[in-house]
Amino acid sequence: MALTADQFLAAQKASVETVFGLTTKAFEGVEKLIELNVTTAKTALAEAGSNAQAVLSVKDAQELLALQASLFQPIAEKAAAYSRHLYDIVQGTQGEFTKAFEAKAAEAQSTLVNLVDSASKNAPAGSETAVAILKSAVAAANNAFESVQKAVKQASDVAEANFTAVSNSAVSAAKSTAQTATRKRA
Repeated sequence: MALTADQFLAAQKASVETVFGLTTKAFEGVEKLIELNVTTAKTALAEAGSNAQAVLSVKDAQELLALQASLFQPIAEKAAAYSRHLYDIVQGTQGEFTKAFEAKAAEAQSTLVNLVDSASKNAPAGSETAVAILKSAVAAANNAFESVQKAVKQASDVAEANFTAVSNSAVSAAKSTAQTATRKRA
C-alpha cells in the first residue's frame, strides 16, 4: 500500500498542527509558571516589609521568639502551596503532551494494523504463516505499548500521592514546631 501525495500532505499537515498545538501548550505552561512566580514574589515582598516592621516593633527577646514562631508556620504552608501549584502546572502541561502522544500513537497503531491487513489481503498464496506472524507481532507490540502506558500512569499516580504526603507532612511539621515554640515561651 503506497502513500499518495494527498495522504502524505495530510500526514505532514497533521504533524505540523500537532507541533504547533504542543508548542502553544508549552507556552501556556510557561506563562502559568511566570504568573505564579511573579505573584509569589509580590506576596513575599509585601510580607517581608510587614515582617520587618513587626520585627522592628519588638520590645524584648520573648516577643521576638513569639513573633518568629508565628511567622514560621505560614511560611511552610505557603511553600507547600507554591510547590503544589507548581506541581499542578507541570502535571497539566505534561498531561496535554501525554494526550497528544497517545493520540498519535493510537493513530500510528491503527495505520499499521490497516497496512498489515491490506498487505495480508494482497499477499501471495502460501504466505499465510508470514502474515500470521506479522499480525501476531503487531498485536504483541500493541499490548506492550498499552502495558507501558498503564505502568507510567501508575507510577505517576504513586508520585503524586507521595508528593501530597510529603507536602502534608511538611505543613504538619511546621505547625508542630510553631506550637512547640509557642508552648516553650509561655
